[in-house]
Amino acid sequence: MDIQHLKYFLEICRQESFSKAAETLFVTQPILTRCIQSLEKELGCTLIIRSTKSFELTDTGRALQYYG
Repeated sequence: MDIQHLKYFLEICRQESFSKAAETLFVTQPILTRCIQSLEKELGCTLIIRSTKSFELTDTGRALQYYG
């Protein structure tokens, strides 16, 4: 697990938005999306349930946020 990916994940959780986290971290939203997808692939589970109007962490996502 790359520490940068964890940092991005935690900021997305804090902001509850990929777009707002991208602004805060000075990166583009597609970079954050790719990093989270990579992290999810590495862990073998979904961390964030995404839709156009909502943001929700899965149980695994909440655990990673808590222990991250």
